[in-house]
Amino acid sequence: MKILIAGGGIGGLTAALALTQFGHDVTVLEQADSLGEVGAGLQISPNGMKVFEALGLSDRIAENAFQPEGIEMRLGQSGRVVFDIPLGLAAADRWGGPYLHLHRADLVTALSDELAERAPQAVKLGARLACYVQDENGVSAQLEDGTRLSADVLVGADGMHSVVREQMLGPDMPRFTGNVAWRAVVPIDLLGTDLPPPTACAWVGKGRHAVTYRLRSGLLANFVGVVEHDGWQVESWSGEGAKQDALNDFAAFHPVIVNMIRNATKLNRWALFDRAPLARWSDGRVVLLGDACHPMLPFLAQGAVMAVEDAWVLAARLSEGTDIATSFADYEADRQRRTSAVQAGARANAKLFHRHNPLTQLATYGPMWLAGRAAPGFVHSRNDWIYGHDVTATQRGKPLP
Repeated sequence: MKILIAGGGIGGLTAALALTQFGHDVTVLEQADSLGEVGAGLQISPNGMKVFEALGLSDRIAENAFQPEGIEMRLGQSGRVVFDIPLGLAAADRWGGPYLHLHRADLVTALSDELAERAPQAVKLGARLACYVQDENGVSAQLEDGTRLSADVLVGADGMHSVVREQMLGPDMPRFTGNVAWRAVVPIDLLGTDLPPPTACAWVGKGRHAVTYRLRSGLLANFVGVVEHDGWQVESWSGEGAKQDALNDFAAFHPVIVNMIRNATKLNRWALFDRAPLARWSDGRVVLLGDACHPMLPFLAQGAVMAVEDAWVLAARLSEGTDIATSFADYEADRQRRTSAVQAGARANAKLFHRHNPLTQLATYGPMWLAGRAAPGFVHSRNDWIYGHDVTATQRGKPLP
């Protein structure tokens, strides 16, 4: 089939590669004029790496990545370790793939370079989608410059503020969570001796938490800080905040966190909004993928990976020889329960990370500390349903034994 994909982010590019691998003719419509140095750090867990392995991309993606030693939780003020889950070889042995940290720009570059080799001219830049029009014979994407492109299928991978979703279902009604997020990337050589650990580390505290990890073979440090706050409700990843405001938000935290904020050249700031699962993901020949249909709070580090899983499943379903409506229905049935569960898990972590008084902190983190030492296998098992999942292990849409 001829397939148009609105959006040249991680989900859209992965979908283009998967659909190309399954033999389809793909065009990606990306509104930006270039696929450049945008965004910050991403965590790609083994369930996402299994898709990249099936696409023959794992070596290319790992080239500029950082492989963390573990997943940690620490108390935000003291830095005391609550638990530490080993990764590295342990991740591959338990979950069937590596756990990697990447700069978003590096992942987009790896995906776009691979797509350029496999399907030259597949990406159309500066292509802003205005609307879609469809009938029983096909679907057309109308661009803002008047260009009209026709295909058999249109995939809306155009993110949280999806034009495709809004036309399909109307404007969304997100709920402000009362949380505001900070984000920065800092060169390691600016941080002196107060370095973030070589792990995926959540630093938890009263009404706030931070996450730190390393990027680009350890040359960069990534910081995300989330604070309960009612006075900022701008939902834009490109918006910036004042450094002093970030320092005020994390003044009581460990020197590692304060040091990263002080040495950041730019601090992005955005409000976190939550969205209920959609009633449906498709309309005739049009279907949604990734943040366009299940945007997630960042507290499980699965937003990008869920889009990657979507991409493979959608490509596989569209290649089974059934009609488009059946393919879309099967894709949604495959994905909606899982993505809704991950959304719920992220919501739960927001509360877990922000315990407000010493008693609730002790009641929450004390048992976690004991479990991490007495039963580390149990702590690992809490992540099996996410990291151990393999969407590529299917045959005609049915899980392999």
